[in-house]
Amino acid sequence: MTESDAPGGNRFLTLADTAEVLNVSASQVYALVRSGELPAIKIGGGGHWRVERSVLESYIQDKYEEIRRMNLWNQSDFASIQEYSFDPTRPDHES
Repeated sequence: MTESDAPGGNRFLTLADTAEVLNVSASQVYALVRSGELPAIKIGGGGHWRVERSVLESYIQDKYEEIRRMNLWNQSDFASIQEYSFDPTRPDHES
């Protein structure tokens, strides 16, 4: 995304602008920001959230990488291995 891609070509995007880029609702973006998943800053006395364009691009790239890694894991031989837990406090555990 270049500066001309976002409304106004500014460094910072409103949550509505961010939602438009991600093609989701503004409330979904707000939830991402509030949870800390999408870093943002609060500006002014009214506390208006802004997402830096470069941070949004990094977030998008991180999501692509997350999916790529998950797909690789699911294709690996380890994806079908059952998980076992070890509880040393169980009475049937032998020392």
